[in-house]
Amino acid sequence: MSTTELPPFETAEAQVPGGTVTVVADPVTGEVVASGFGGAEHTWSFLTPPEQARGRVRAGVDGGAAKAALDALHRYAEGEVSSLDEVAVRQPGGPFLQRAWTALRGVHAGETDSYAGLAALAGSPTAVRAAGQACARNKVAPFVPCHRILRTDGTLGGYAYGLPVKRALLEHEGVGLGAAASGAPALF
Repeated sequence: MSTTELPPFETAEAQVPGGTVTVVADPVTGEVVASGFGGAEHTWSFLTPPEQARGRVRAGVDGGAAKAALDALHRYAEGEVSSLDEVAVRQPGGPFLQRAWTALRGVHAGETDSYAGLAALAGSPTAVRAAGQACARNKVAPFVPCHRILRTDGTLGGYAYGLPVKRALLEHEGVGLGAAASGAPALF
């Protein structure tokens, strides 16, 4: 079956702490292939050209691939913060990125880790910058929870969707953010 013969991707949106998450799911595999807080067009841009060749996404989730993700997001918003762990995801990337994204899924709601910690969890303890890049290149947030990674000094660091979104997600998950997590650069 060629790429153009495959059914179009499905899309759905859900409101969670931090904003609206747009989800793009593959109806063939049931996996989320793109998601984030940037709106439908931004999220669509995460797809690879062959995926984009399948045509524009189809709205709606009645019995569809996006339903599991939408259900998990609704449960997450209602306080079942571990529900995002249940959603199958897929995104392109090399071996280190895949290990880092798998490791990110092991940082559970209510927990945080550092970029150095993520590098170690991914099997490359000296690859701290690469761990940061894995967070920056994550195309299936919040299902791969890069928002749970902080700087070593406890400050928030960066987040593709902005620090207010990162803060809202962490607070919703019960992470106590002290003054060090203000996002301000550390003095020393």
